[in-house]
Amino acid sequence: MDLLPSVDQRELIAAATDFLESRMPIEAIRTRDGQPSAVDAAAWREGAEMGLLTLGLAEAHGGSGLGLDDEALLFAALAEHLAPGPFLASTLAARVAAGCGDTELATRIADGSAMVGLAELRGDGEIGPEGIKGTFDLIDCVGVGQVLLVTEQGAAIVETGDLGEIEELIPSDPGIRLATANAAAAPVRHWLPSEADPIWLRAVVLTAAGLSGLASAVTTMATEHAKLRVQFGRPIGVHQAIKHACADMAVASDAAMSQTLFAAVCVQTGRPDALFQALAAKTVAARAAVDSAAATIQVHGGMGYTYEHDAHLFLKRAHVISHLFGEPTHVLAELLEQGAPQ
Repeated sequence: MDLLPSVDQRELIAAATDFLESRMPIEAIRTRDGQPSAVDAAAWREGAEMGLLTLGLAEAHGGSGLGLDDEALLFAALAEHLAPGPFLASTLAARVAAGCGDTELATRIADGSAMVGLAELRGDGEIGPEGIKGTFDLIDCVGVGQVLLVTEQGAAIVETGDLGEIEELIPSDPGIRLATANAAAAPVRHWLPSEADPIWLRAVVLTAAGLSGLASAVTTMATEHAKLRVQFGRPIGVHQAIKHACADMAVASDAAMSQTLFAAVCVQTGRPDALFQALAAKTVAARAAVDSAAATIQVHGGMGYTYEHDAHLFLKRAHVISHLFGEPTHVLAELLEQGAPQ
């Protein structure tokens, strides 16, 4: 199995990178800090028109019909540039809408006119075809009409207005907007069972891809700084404490992306051990992203702690993403319960 990106995949990532650097630069996170939404609406629509939200959606529903490995590479690129906005929730919601026959909603998501946020159950509650209830953390739900909720049994789309009173929270990551809602009972607009489409597995793989992208970005950032930062006439990278840290980051980043791409292929082809591989990808990628981002701050010294430097933005994003679709300890526990992979 060849896990190296193909020519077409490299061109796809290059196009996405050009768009992100020109329309969603990392610096925009600071300039939009304090605004209701972290993402510019016009830039969001441009990204949607490029097909960034429908890469893996079937062509019959207006998507590109590409594989989950292609989507994984795209989400790694999005994370490398700290792209704001609910890319993951909207991408998965388009699949749910299409799978439930709601072509209108799938089309509106695809053209960027409808944005779907993410809701994660906090503590006890219920998510099912009959409705939802409980306390939910809402991620990037400013101005969205629907939210996506994902469980191992299926995925639901719920109208934001049915969640009741929404209380804004102060996020640790300035590129993400957080809120909370306590829904006593809210109806489900669409429910797509996992037997029809394993949305939860796709979510875990794409989350791992994002974490892998973060690990790759901070590895590059730390390595470049180690080569350029000179102290006492020598680059700091010549010191073992720095070079070993950078080497550890590179190994962790490569392992995370390789495992993620393998998991994507396993989920795409329906291999019996797809769950094991997806959980392994999330576990490996989360550790790589958080540990490497923290090490990058150390490599940058005091500069890495300042708000003006990007290093701390990557660490905050890594912590947020690592808690999506399963707390790290729960994911590891479930992974250990799985049988030996093929």
